Amino acid sequence: MKVVVGLGNPGRKYAGTRHNVGFDVLQELANRHGASGCWTSAFDAETAVLHIGGQKVLLVAPQTFMNLSGRTVQRVVSFYKVDLDGLMVISDDLNLPTGQLRIRRNGSAGGQKGLQSIIQLLGTDQFPRLRMGIGRPAFGGDAANYVLQRFSSGEREMIDEAVARAASAVELWTTEGIDVTMNRFNRQESD
Repeated sequence: MKVVVGLGNPGRKYAGTRHNVGFDVLQELANRHGASGCWTSAFDAETAVLHIGGQKVLLVAPQTFMNLSGRTVQRVVSFYKVDLDGLMVISDDLNLPTGQLRIRRNGSAGGQKGLQSIIQLLGTDQFPRLRMGIGRPAFGGDAANYVLQRFSSGEREMIDEAVARAASAVELWTTEGIDVTMNRFNRQESD
């Protein structure tokens, strides 16, 4: 089984914000694979099971706030005895231009509080992650407020396209692994 964790903040107040792009990718995957109405509550998260290329995939949307996401991920990994190569975490990234994807086999949190929580509670940074660029606030702008804002109409189109690409990247990772996915999707960004 593969586990795909999308990071975000729970509740309608945060729906559609920059910080919640991980949730958006999970919803796109659920829609594509007929699981959009199949969400259940477990592990302080909303979860859905789907199949991609014959592989069972558990979608996990932690319902803790972003900086506590590690609690949910640790519980899921422990309960299902998931090899960390079979865990993909999707998060927003202030350091990437809006709509750009970056897929990595492992690495630091890069300032992302949800990733930081996961790394801390798993005790390692050795798990795949997909970062979605949300851009940076204007010079002197507050990053904490910026990530809780919704995208402008011009940015929304870029993000919708990025969400679709990210879902396709997760599908490829599920069936072909991290190396093939990084080669295809990280290269697309520079083409």
